[in-house]
Amino acid sequence: MTGGTSPLIVAFGEMLIDFVPDVAGVSLAESSGFLKAPGGAPANVGDDEFGRMLVEILKKNGVNSDGVCFDTHARTALAFVTLKKNGEREFMFYRNPSADMLLQPSELNMELIKQAKIFHYGSISLITEPCRSAHMAAMKAAKESGILLSYDPNVRLPLWPSPEAAREGIKSIWKEADFIKVSDDEVGFLTQGDPSNEEVVLSLWYEGLKLLVVTDGEKGCRYFTKSFKGKVNGFAVKTVDTTGAGDGFVGALLLSIAKDASIFQDEGKLKEALTFANACGAICTTQKGAIPALPNTPTVLDLISKSKAK
Repeated sequence: MTGGTSPLIVAFGEMLIDFVPDVAGVSLAESSGFLKAPGGAPANVGDDEFGRMLVEILKKNGVNSDGVCFDTHARTALAFVTLKKNGEREFMFYRNPSADMLLQPSELNMELIKQAKIFHYGSISLITEPCRSAHMAAMKAAKESGILLSYDPNVRLPLWPSPEAAREGIKSIWKEADFIKVSDDEVGFLTQGDPSNEEVVLSLWYEGLKLLVVTDGEKGCRYFTKSFKGKVNGFAVKTVDTTGAGDGFVGALLLSIAKDASIFQDEGKLKEALTFANACGAICTTQKGAIPALPNTPTVLDLISKSKAK
């Protein structure tokens, strides 16, 4: 949630602590130590040490925390994340239930939502009640207020009862969004097809969607609008931890959209915004943890100019 003089982007979802191994290339079982890193999309946290720490991190980074709720009955969610030798990530979550799952519709800060330029959400808040109802109520209020809806499905299969339930749950709100960012792996999961095939990707398109972006890891991203489509190359960096790269990408892109919504109709502006987002996502992989790895604008512009100079 950003505020002040900037256009307001309100994010709805979980906020948690990621524990990342201090050594890369090992499984969770093999890890001898973990580093504590803040992560998740800001929303409901437990009234515990970790919850208070997360809110302080938001404030320190100039993020408006007015919409955050503390819950005295549940802990802040924890996630253990590791990058195995084959490059695949392994997740183990502790949330039974965590505070974010208990968010009630009555606890929503509707005034904050209605002031937003963009309302951004994921799919994890759809898994259980009462959080699902809170999610739907917030989304409805944003849509009725004419706010742009941004959806990052953020597939985390260990949290769903089954892959089928995940696919169904994620697609249940698919056609509400104005903008959807999805990874190539997520395209494969949702369509059961080849994510490199354009027809497969376009099976996710629907009338009313303004922009669909598919992130292809270090290769960059592909974009689709009603009028044009294309590809923007990624940036070569020394990757340490991919956690938060997608969030960094979408956060950077939403910032550009919030400043100028004509991006949806202007391919030049969109490509510029996607280049910025690609650079932001790339930088996020050079450090451990999701939030600690988020760069500032000068760092992103520096990577872009260095890449152009080569």
